[in-house]
Amino acid sequence: MDIKKIYMDSDALLEGHFKLSSGNHSQFYLQSAKVLEDPKTAKLLADALALQIKESGIKIDTVCAPALGGLIAGFALATALDCRSIFAERVNGEMSIRRGFEVKKGERVLMCEDIITTGGSAMEAAAVVKSLGGEIVGVAALANRGFCKRQNSDVTTKPNCRLPQDIPFFALADFTFEMYSPEDCPMCKNGSEAIKPGSRGN
Repeated sequence: MDIKKIYMDSDALLEGHFKLSSGNHSQFYLQSAKVLEDPKTAKLLADALALQIKESGIKIDTVCAPALGGLIAGFALATALDCRSIFAERVNGEMSIRRGFEVKKGERVLMCEDIITTGGSAMEAAAVVKSLGGEIVGVAALANRGFCKRQNSDVTTKPNCRLPQDIPFFALADFTFEMYSPEDCPMCKNGSEAIKPGSRGN
């Protein structure tokens, strides 16, 4: 499955000058919402991701996704895995699990995002799950920005990856785009202004 082609065909691989949620800048941005707006494509990707997870043999009770970006991917993956789907959301800047969702002690939870960069949002949500007694058994995403090593990939884990090394990370493809701090961004130095797309921008 050519994940890059799917993103390009969906006009979801954007080129420009972008400010990422990490604060870094990049010439490229993955807008997964454009891919997931087609239910057939969402199902296709979720089924492929679920196959990887099933082949690993890990047991999963629940998929938990950080809102907003991970919501559709998480629900589609939970459907493919035939398990429960919940989400975490920010309340006054802090991740929270609410809306009546409960996590039982020992419940095996897979964290799911649309895109994993450093994994910061996923781990914030995972901390809430753990505080409620859940056990994090893995992390999954449609695409990996190349900071964290996923299963069956040659990408090496970089120092700013926030995913724990003792649980598996599943994704369908690696997108290793160059990223820059605002101070070192060549596009900024050329006078271009970064825009912030996605769930925390537009």
